[in-house]
Amino acid sequence: QVQLVESGGGLVQAGGSLRLSCTASGRFVSAGAMGWYRQVPEKERELVATITGGGITNYGDSVKGRFTISRDKAQKSVYLKMDSLKSEDTAVYYCWWRVASWDYWGQGTQVTVSS
Repeated sequence: QVQLVESGGGLVQAGGSLRLSCTASGRFVSAGAMGWYRQVPEKERELVATITGGGITNYGDSVKGRFTISRDKAQKSVYLKMDSLKSEDTAVYYCWWRVASWDYWGQGTQVTVSS
């Protein structure tokens, strides 16, 4: 079992920056991949960014060049640096972890970008 705790969401003006953090706890050795998804009401959850245990990153088209995903050396925490935020980035952001073919999700953190 893996527990994920997110932090760092909030309200920011358009053009500003935020940094999200997600820390995993529980009995596991390492994650195959981790990352962030986001969701707005009445829409499907969409990919923001992922990073594998080997450090390969993948970004959603709408955030490429503005967001940066990273993780700590112990691979127990993943971060999302969000720059040049736009109003359309407003969403609930979910931390995601894949461990041995199982998907785990955080509770979500709200990011609101005011124009």
